[in-house]
Amino acid sequence: MPREFSRPDRVAQQIQKEVAVILQREVRDSRLGLVTVSAVEVTRDLAYAKVFVTFLDDSDEAVKTSLEALEEHVGYVRHLLAKAMRLRAVPELRFQYDGSLREGLRMTELASQAVKDDQRKAEQSGRDIDKPEQEGE
Repeated sequence: MPREFSRPDRVAQQIQKEVAVILQREVRDSRLGLVTVSAVEVTRDLAYAKVFVTFLDDSDEAVKTSLEALEEHVGYVRHLLAKAMRLRAVPELRFQYDGSLREGLRMTELASQAVKDDQRKAEQSGRDIDKPEQEGE
């Protein structure tokens, strides 16, 4: 019976769980604040892991400061990860900001604004936007 997930996928999932716990419980740095590990991508040879993170304060300056703090603690996080996971070689960690949440919120706001604009234009023209137009009217 074939496995549903490849080994790199399973390792990435476990790294995501372990790094999230390590950042929450072990790393004490006031520059970090609330960090969420949103995803992990591991190379096929398990040598490198790209750890995607988001922060509660997602202003550009706060993101930059938080990423610098994570880079300073990358060795410690990798050391604790090695203790938590049973791997022959622990992947080298590279932290990267995940801007998809911010971009998703921006797209939602744009869509909401477009709907409001359409409703406003329909009200100005005297049509009911929720009623479909009948043929022959």
